[in-house]
Amino acid sequence: MTRTEILIGGIGGQGVVLSAILLGAAATLFENKKAVQTQSYSSELRGGLARAEVIISDRPIDDPQIRRPDIFIALAKEALPGHINRLKPGGLLIVDSDRVKDPEPGDHELVRVPATSLAEKEMGNPIAANLIILGVLIKKNPVVCAQSLEKAIEAIVPPKDNPLNLAAFHRGQEMDI
Repeated sequence: MTRTEILIGGIGGQGVVLSAILLGAAATLFENKKAVQTQSYSSELRGGLARAEVIISDRPIDDPQIRRPDIFIALAKEALPGHINRLKPGGLLIVDSDRVKDPEPGDHELVRVPATSLAEKEMGNPIAANLIILGVLIKKNPVVCAQSLEKAIEAIVPPKDNPLNLAAFHRGQEMDI
């Protein structure tokens, strides 16, 4: 891997920003890679649009802007219109199929994950859907290894929330995709 661009879109409260922070931390703190993470969200309104971008590379990152993401994670249907056309041809689109029913067809691989319903039914908390998606991402495209992401969760997430987040991440890793 030389440079992987990841775009995560959704609405406030879904853990969009946390997901990108965890990926960047896993890369930089535990794998000696380089990473740049940016975010944009409506801070005045829970439920407003949220976007986070992370670039992970083996080399120094001289351009921190994502232009054609290799991976696009859509946690809500609202994320698709502004970003789906940016996905690199042949890229990976991962959607929370509970919130994104009919993503546009295109020149990309589509992975549907019923993350919100799994998080509600199995974890008892829909907020863990983003960690299920990260588990699927790392299984499908190990941009960082699972152990590094686990360490990032333990280092960044408040200790009281670690069991839920780790369980959700492991659930995503176990999915048959």
